Formats: sequence, structure tokens, C-alpha cells
Amino acid sequence: MKVIKIFIIILIFSLNLFTSSYANQSVEDIIKGRKAMFSENYQNGKKISIFLKQKKIEEAKPLIKKISDNYIKLLDYFPDNTKEGFKTEALPSIWENKDEFNALMQKASDDMIKLAKAIDTAEDLKAAQKELMWNNCSSCHNRFRAEH
Repeated sequence: MKVIKIFIIILIFSLNLFTSSYANQSVEDIIKGRKAMFSENYQNGKKISIFLKQKKIEEAKPLIKKISDNYIKLLDYFPDNTKEGFKTEALPSIWENKDEFNALMQKASDDMIKLAKAIDTAEDLKAAQKELMWNNCSSCHNRFRAEH
């Protein structure tokens, strides 16, 4: 019984530390963090293109998974206090249409998982990547990102 109590106390303490550390992230850290993840996704997307062109399917899959995971993480990187500053290119339409934006991030993540499966059998790897990856990038940029 004592072991269970100690475990519960440690668990609560650990969760409290994790929650407070995220809550204490500065606006700058959040904006720079999301920009870094989007940049990483783009860089990985270009690497995936190279791997697929070379028919290196298995080498592309970890990068596809990483992009999918990043889209899920990005759902938490648009709190209300990060609408401006630190050279964000995020448009107000993200917060005005939060459900739509979140659905697009979720769809992008899900489509990356579909891409990982599709490349095993797709005859046209470039078309599969365009449909399941690059089109999601374009959809989001057209609606939610400032031109640059």
C-alpha cells in the first residue's frame, strides 16, 4: 500500500512538472518552436521526394512518420497569445477558424500515414506524395499563412 501511495505522489508530481513547463513556455519559444517544426517538415518532405525518386521506400518511411508526428504536436503550438510577434507568418484566420485549422493538421498527419502505406504499392510515387503530402501543405498555406 505504501508503494502505491509513493507511486501516485511521484506520478502527480511528474505530471505537474510537465504541465507547468509547457504552460511556462514563452510566446517566443512557442512561435519559434512551431516555425522549426514546419521547417523540419519541409526539409523532410524534400528528402522524401529524393528517396522516392530513387525508389528508396524504406528510407522515406521514418521521415514520413516524423512529419505525421509533428502535425499532431503542432495542434498545441497555436495558443491565443501567439497570434503575432517573432516574425510569425500565421494569419489570424487560424484562430478565427480554429476547428478548421486543427482538422487540417489532423488530416495532414493522417495523410502522411496513408502515404507511408501507399508508397509500398503506388506506381507513381511522385503523384502519391503530391496528393497525400504537398497538397496538404498548399491547402494550409493558402488559407492560414501570410505570403512571403
